[in-house]
Amino acid sequence: MASTSRTRTGRGRGRGRGSGSSSLPPPPSTLPLIIEEFFIVVYEDPLVKKELPKKFADYLDGKESAKVYLRAADCGPRLWTVEVLFDGQGRMYLDKGWEKFAIAHGVDFGCYVHFKYEGDDMLTVKVFDGTMCRRYYYLDDEDTDDKSDDDVKPCIHPL
Repeated sequence: MASTSRTRTGRGRGRGRGSGSSSLPPPPSTLPLIIEEFFIVVYEDPLVKKELPKKFADYLDGKESAKVYLRAADCGPRLWTVEVLFDGQGRMYLDKGWEKFAIAHGVDFGCYVHFKYEGDDMLTVKVFDGTMCRRYYYLDDEDTDDKSDDDVKPCIHPL
């Protein structure tokens, strides 16, 4: 058997990109600040107003709304109206209406609550328990016609 030898040329780093401009993304400092997803950890009473991250409040600067609409990610089209408070020092809180949402979705001590901002004052919410496992809910067929915030049990968490 004859062995063949290969002659190597170049730097050995693949085909290269040729000449021209780099295809690298711009440095992070030049990208626009977009805060679409965040989470909070429930360390205190789960039913009292909840502070949202300052970066999210800063992102909404100039577009502050008096209320937001919360939607459980897997619980149908039901929207929960929650009043929003801004304290004048850049902090934003979920206030009136949060308690009903928290009760209906079993938000408790040690839960992680993930929010995704959908625009138009809409936040999609996922609740994770203290073991870091997501809670899934389904809509009770008897509640499908009533979409008011008066009922605090629209979604059921299968145990």
